[in-house]
Amino acid sequence: MKKIYHLKTCDTCKRILNQLNLDGFEIQEIKSNPVNAEQLQEMYVLTNSYEELFNKRARLYKEQGLKDKNLSVEDYKNYILKEYTFLKRPVAIIDNEIFVGNSKKTVEALVSKTQ
Repeated sequence: MKKIYHLKTCDTCKRILNQLNLDGFEIQEIKSNPVNAEQLQEMYVLTNSYEELFNKRARLYKEQGLKDKNLSVEDYKNYILKEYTFLKRPVAIIDNEIFVGNSKKTVEALVSKTQ
């Protein structure tokens, strides 16, 4: 499986996608087509952590006061399913390997994997 979850209005996602060879990838835009429970479960199996998939830089994270709460595993899962902005992006799955977020190290690994 080769799949990328991204946000089309995110300049960082656009920049990263432009660096990749996207041949054979299924690309899902998460605002118009949010991740479902099954897709999130696939990501969880590869990361073993909903927190790793959770975007703590999302505006709603601060607005809803979530940064001051002690969130459970189930909380992270439910927030990601409820609001697309809570999914850290982009998320790329290549076979049984997952790349989450836009850190320099993650992007470099993803780019080298797609070349």
